[in-house]
Amino acid sequence: MIYKVRARYLDGKLNEFYEKLTDGTIGNQLPDGEEIVASMQSARITEPGIIEWFETCYCDTPLKHERETVYDYFLSEISTELVAEHGEIEGESFWSFLLASPATNH
Repeated sequence: MIYKVRARYLDGKLNEFYEKLTDGTIGNQLPDGEEIVASMQSARITEPGIIEWFETCYCDTPLKHERETVYDYFLSEISTELVAEHGEIEGESFWSFLLASPATNH
């Protein structure tokens, strides 16, 4: 199932989130690590502090495993909406924001 997801990113956790997204910690997580990384690479900032993206998930509760293992540590106010297909989301790239953020200390 495909979900459109909306969440608030936690400013104080950006450095740790970026590190785990890029060092293999999240990407190597089974069964959904690669999907989480790809989702964050495609996420868009739609308003200050808010990101939106599309994600495929087959849990009975949308993003249950993803939230338990990753999202609930780095994001808040997570909501999901079941959709028929991936669409376009307007906004700044969250991935580019992470790369440019002083909080990530690159």
